[in-house]
Amino acid sequence: MSEDTSPILSATGKPSVDLAAPALYLNRELSWLEFNSRVLEEAERVEHPLLERAKFLAIYFNNLDEFFMIRVSGLREQLSGGVLDTPPDGMTPADQLAAIGRVLQHQLGRVVQTWERDLRPALSQAGIQLLEFNELSQHQRLALREYFTKEIFPTLTPLAFDPAHPFPHISNLSLNLAVVARDPEKGTCFARIKVPDLFPRLVPVPVAEEAAVDQGAAQFVWLEDLIAANLDLLFHGLAIQAWYPFRVTRDADLDLEEDEAADLLATIEEQVDLRHFGSVVRLEIAGQTPDSIRDLLVRNLQLAPYQVQTYEFRLGLAQLMELTKVDRPDLKFPPFQPASADFFGKRDVFQIIRRRDLLLYHPYQSFLPIVEFVRQAAADPRVLAIKQTLYRVGVNSPIVEALVEARQNGKQVAVLLELKARFDEENNIEWARRLEDEGVHVVYGVLGLKTHAKLCMVVRRDADRIRRYLHLGTGNYNPATSRIYTDFSFLTCDHEMGEDATDLFNALTGYSRKAAYHKLLVAPYGLRGEILARIDREILRHKRHGDGYLAFKMNALVDPACIRKLYEASQAGVTIDLLVRGICCLRPGLSGVSGTIRVRSIVGRFLEHSRLFYFRHGGEDELFLGSADLMPRNLDRRVEVLFPIRDRRMREDILHQIFEVNWRDTANARELRPDGTYVRLGQAPGEAPFNSQESLLQTARDGLLLAAHR
Repeated sequence: MSEDTSPILSATGKPSVDLAAPALYLNRELSWLEFNSRVLEEAERVEHPLLERAKFLAIYFNNLDEFFMIRVSGLREQLSGGVLDTPPDGMTPADQLAAIGRVLQHQLGRVVQTWERDLRPALSQAGIQLLEFNELSQHQRLALREYFTKEIFPTLTPLAFDPAHPFPHISNLSLNLAVVARDPEKGTCFARIKVPDLFPRLVPVPVAEEAAVDQGAAQFVWLEDLIAANLDLLFHGLAIQAWYPFRVTRDADLDLEEDEAADLLATIEEQVDLRHFGSVVRLEIAGQTPDSIRDLLVRNLQLAPYQVQTYEFRLGLAQLMELTKVDRPDLKFPPFQPASADFFGKRDVFQIIRRRDLLLYHPYQSFLPIVEFVRQAAADPRVLAIKQTLYRVGVNSPIVEALVEARQNGKQVAVLLELKARFDEENNIEWARRLEDEGVHVVYGVLGLKTHAKLCMVVRRDADRIRRYLHLGTGNYNPATSRIYTDFSFLTCDHEMGEDATDLFNALTGYSRKAAYHKLLVAPYGLRGEILARIDREILRHKRHGDGYLAFKMNALVDPACIRKLYEASQAGVTIDLLVRGICCLRPGLSGVSGTIRVRSIVGRFLEHSRLFYFRHGGEDELFLGSADLMPRNLDRRVEVLFPIRDRRMREDILHQIFEVNWRDTANARELRPDGTYVRLGQAPGEAPFNSQESLLQTARDGLLLAAHR
């Protein structure tokens, strides 16, 4: 670990540390850019299959789009509003915007190297060619012109802009062509054409009849190039002089006044529609765009110069994700089948859960048993009620279908469907209407809070008494993402957890505001305090016995109070290992502050999404799983749940089989240095890199992953 050994000194020369000092905190936005840089690194890795590298590059750009729509737009609002408050690191909005620009300039330079000089030529050599239009044969051009005329041409609308035609509205994330043409009578004129998103961005090219093509080869042209090659059909009588692609990003954060909304669903639906009209945050243009066109766009979009990004590569590379549909298994990661798909077989789910708590770890183990849990509940005549939270559901949801079936079977079904799940609002609105049409009780959450907790409660009349059966998780009820996100699923009929779940659902669907729970840690009703108290307990334990240890795994570490408490624990000598996939505002390795803290991040084939909080406390260790990251939004503005793992053997297996395996990773792990940069972990000479995700896949295939808890 890279460690800064210089002590922080007071004016008198004696060691003195103000744990709120800005120098002790990394900036949230710059830390996020470091995370996205690690995604870009995966696209740069030549050992990855080519189509997987293209996918990582697409993810990098998709992430960047969302960053501008939400985070950069927020900084611009702060700047224009004269906001004086600064984050813990002390950077003003202007400082942050300037730093973001510098970091992105470097990263986008890497993209030129990765895509234009490495990945695209390598794909071409492997038989997947993204061709320029001038590389096509006459036969191919004629075939594509016919396709254009029949399919694309009818959907296009050229919009002139001049004193008689106002500058057209440019929708969010749309790709556009600025066309320069010459009219024999009027002279030079300008028009905008929106590249329609109704068609694939990568248009398959018909193979020339005389060409012999290897099996698996594929050729594409970019949709905007196809449109540009046929502009004569759109501008009769004009001479096309040039065309230039451009792309606009708008503020997409919803501006909700929930306490003033008579109908939250309708209000959110209206706000989602307004996303198309948010203020412009960024203009992307191609490198060959002349100053005259750039200035015209900047002037009409009312932008500052720093809001313009000029690329030496294609705009909108997030759509490289389309390449994943190419049938070339030799250019992808080896396929895998999650283990334990027949977890329950034909057995009674509830009888098994009554015997013992059950634990699964996705995607290494299948999500199908969780779907089966809800399906059996829907069909079981002994089940009286099902209560469920839903956050990101997906387009096709067997969970929702099972809930509909349960209602049709006469059971009471209540669903908290969070409409404010960012960029999933429209999908969730559709599901809410479907469930309401079927007679399901649907609520949209707690006023002013976003419900992010993952739990399902089944109330069943067993032979001896009514029991509550619970599924608690770290991830969404979404079978699609369960194949690419790492998450825990926990099944139990623990009585006190059932009481806690009942109280929580009453708080979510009614007006109950219970602040204390038996076993669950619930935000915003005390979760932060419970975490801080347990860290304090570990500090006390270490001072007395010298064996304090904390192991946390999460997506992000931002909360200043939690970071300060971890600093206090490190100052006391507690050993702290943190697996933080994304943003981390804590600086590890600072002598006298965080010298015993190590932070690692894994970015690999699967997205590390699970949250785990382990407190050794001598022989009285505790381990919690759940939905919360240590961020102000999770602890203060969301409903979150952490749940305890009470079985000692299960705790040990989670720690040894999962956390410690992740910690040993040398293939996909990087370690955070005090300056906020990350360094890839190496392995000893002669040793092969250790890939924790591949290791867990093999352990699951062998039937050994969490084997005692199935």
